Amino acid sequence: MDSPDGSVVILFKGGRLPSWFQLGDEERRKFEQAHVDLMLSVARQHDMVRLEGFRLIDPQDCWQRFWLIEFPSIAGAERWIEAEMAPPYGRYGFYEYQLSRPWKPDVYTRWCSDSGAKTVTSDHDPHMIPALNVDMQSIVILMFARYRPHATELTPEQRGDAQHEEVMHEIAQRHGLRRLEVFQLLAPQPDWHRAWVIELPALEAVEDWVAGEESSPHSKYVQRSFHLARKWAPEYFSSWVNQR
Repeated sequence: MDSPDGSVVILFKGGRLPSWFQLGDEERRKFEQAHVDLMLSVARQHDMVRLEGFRLIDPQDCWQRFWLIEFPSIAGAERWIEAEMAPPYGRYGFYEYQLSRPWKPDVYTRWCSDSGAKTVTSDHDPHMIPALNVDMQSIVILMFARYRPHATELTPEQRGDAQHEEVMHEIAQRHGLRRLEVFQLLAPQPDWHRAWVIELPALEAVEDWVAGEESSPHSKYVQRSFHLARKWAPEYFSSWVNQR
């Protein structure tokens, strides 16, 4: 698997329960600040590599955001999850965690346009929580996928892997793909074992990408689900890495 030894990425489907919004404004601010301070201490102690959030355009009940949280070792991931669920803030959250590693990062980076989004950096003090908003300059597809059971017994030629890759690469070039990252679960789930983060400039590009993924013959061998999202306060969350 193509990733640094030991590095692990938490894939976190998260959100707030209805009970959170029944609290008073002052109580929410107090719990939120204590939570941020705790999580920043974990990020610093365990040398967090990255923290990126995405807000779903189509919230799924209490699942409202998707996060990529990377640590150099599994110890940091374990401590992060433990702290994130700690009360009092943790009582009001929805949590679904999976551990993963990046999959073929060198291959898919080459698909992206040179004019794509650059790495976001910030010198903001992360303890000071600003107003948080989505980045409207792009749309992100979150795709969760795996081969159907019988497909693993077929050859790549029988599944049409090369043909499918050619179709998707052409769409990427035509629309100026900004980002394509894939994460493979350490413990595969019944309906997915890879998560794809696909950043495109506009809805037309998203529609073409999804149509390409669903094209035959490859699509009949793959189980997929799609969700659309926007990047969530990227400048602020970039400030959590390499804190002063």
